Amino acid sequence: MNFKRRYVPDITRLGALGDGNYLRLLKLIPRDFDDKVAEFQLSSDTQYLGRVRIKLIETCKYTDTVYLEQIHNSGKWLNNPQMTVRLYHDVGMAEVISCRRHRRIQAVNDYPNRFMHHPDEKIQINAFLAEWLDYCLKFGHAICDLTSKM
Repeated sequence: MNFKRRYVPDITRLGALGDGNYLRLLKLIPRDFDDKVAEFQLSSDTQYLGRVRIKLIETCKYTDTVYLEQIHNSGKWLNNPQMTVRLYHDVGMAEVISCRRHRRIQAVNDYPNRFMHHPDEKIQINAFLAEWLDYCLKFGHAICDLTSKM
């Protein structure tokens, strides 16, 4: 008999990704997030790698929802990352709730499926967010406006 095992999500890994992504985002979001948009430049030595914009789109009592996108990257990424992330301040976690055209990311997907999502798509997308945020922390720089200093 050939029984197909159903994918069981690794809740421990998903939780660890959520904890880590929350801490990474707190390092990237300025304390004075009053204008609701933060932007920083990515560069390595003299190489310009693009900009990242973080936009606050919703604030509730225990959560914030932000939209992250990489823009103006001059072709370094195949597709510029675009994600909506919810930060849960009461538990110190963050999770991707949408990514590009994927409005809702399921914890478990049947496979094969219409959109060819992997069974562990939610973990993969949150792991990608962790890698992207690490990249931003390593190569991110404040954008200097030299004209305002004159």
